[in-house]
Amino acid sequence: MTKLTKEQGVILSGFTGVLCCKFSDFQEDIARRLGRPVFTHELGSAAMEETVKELYRADFLALVAEP
Repeated sequence: MTKLTKEQGVILSGFTGVLCCKFSDFQEDIARRLGRPVFTHELGSAAMEETVKELYRADFLALVAEP
């Protein structure tokens, strides 16, 4: 079985809510996508969880969809 790349792990983490990479990589990528710093306590809210899921939706679908 092939391991996920860092980017794939971040995308899966963002869309599914299951951490599949280093937390620091995930938090850094969310901040980049939002264009602002993201604090750890923010990630526990339902609203932020939904925002993060939407940030990764297109990348997730591109990752898992057949061409």
